[in-house]
Amino acid sequence: MTTIQRKDANPIAHLTAADIEQIGIELDAIRDEVMGSRGEKDAAYIRRVIAWQRGLELGSRGVLLFSIFPPAWLVGTAGLSVAKILENMEIGHNIMHGQWDWMRDPKIHSTKWEWDHASPAEQWKHSHNELHHTYTNVVGRDNDLGYGIMRVDEDQKWHPAHLGQPFYNFVNACFFEYGIAAYDLELGRNLATKERRRDPQFRAALKKVRRKIGKQVLKDYVVHPALSGPSFLHTIAANFTANLIRNVWSHSVIMCGHFPNGVETFEKTSIEGETRGEWYVRQMLGSANISGSKAMHLMTGNLSHQIEHHLFPDMPSNRYKEIAPKIQDLFQRYGLSYVSGPLPKQVASAWYKVFRLALPNRGEAAVRRPVAKKAPAVANRWRRAQAPATPTPVTTAAPSV
Repeated sequence: MTTIQRKDANPIAHLTAADIEQIGIELDAIRDEVMGSRGEKDAAYIRRVIAWQRGLELGSRGVLLFSIFPPAWLVGTAGLSVAKILENMEIGHNIMHGQWDWMRDPKIHSTKWEWDHASPAEQWKHSHNELHHTYTNVVGRDNDLGYGIMRVDEDQKWHPAHLGQPFYNFVNACFFEYGIAAYDLELGRNLATKERRRDPQFRAALKKVRRKIGKQVLKDYVVHPALSGPSFLHTIAANFTANLIRNVWSHSVIMCGHFPNGVETFEKTSIEGETRGEWYVRQMLGSANISGSKAMHLMTGNLSHQIEHHLFPDMPSNRYKEIAPKIQDLFQRYGLSYVSGPLPKQVASAWYKVFRLALPNRGEAAVRRPVAKKAPAVANRWRRAQAPATPTPVTTAAPSV
């Protein structure tokens, strides 16, 4: 495995090809056990969360009809913020990963769900499920890594424009749903040339995003405020605040999943001929968790278990806590670093990296020379020791046996 962050000690240099494939076998066993035990208890969980979220949103919007009164504004805004976070994180994100498709419920299915977000579900599923989860933390392939607007590693060439990345990241956090919509459209690349701007596929996708944003604006900033009568402006402010809180929270949780110190990034060449076990190990090294209470896990959509989620993206989110001790044990037995910490620590770590990489390299990083391309097979190239490697399919989960 070749990481972009060139270190004196490769994090898997001590593993043999057989070790890596054995990790894959053990993870397959964990996955098979959980997926084979899904049942009514799991189905009841997601239905209960959806019912609770919808009740909270409806009640909060009802309170905001009287948002001209400060107590009503505060209560309604807080409730609507929580409802929006739950809808995006624990419900929308996980349903669209196919975590609940096994229920065969058309109302809770990845092909039918449309979420409270500026990005259409169809476009998000392509950029997130198919691209991000396949090429996790591979610089130049995984656009979730820095969202295409930030320098994410010391070995990336520095440009003066990177000085502004703390500001770019702050703006992206505040308007995260629109940033994700632009990211799903690959807006920068598709607006770069006249040919791309006129491409029928891009224009059709752009039209869908405009339509989706129009519906969101109509709901939050026209219809609901209009129903509030004399509380019209107060309700607009409440909806804007709830969207802002949801955006900043979602951005923070996602930043904590792949950007804190201790998380590895990878070169494009490091995934050539990647085997099943190697794909698993890349997910393990390229993700980080957030420690906390049950409420924390729920409000993050269980992305506080980001490592477990990246190993098994289509596993029901309520089962990540159950398997986390087994995953930690696997890390420990194979001498790998399980990156985890409380939310404030992980957010601070991610933002520190944003500021640090906005500046030119200093010290050893500034004078580092590229390492030789040829290196031990397991430590540098993710090669299987004997059997020929097979490419990782583009799926929302690790390939099945």
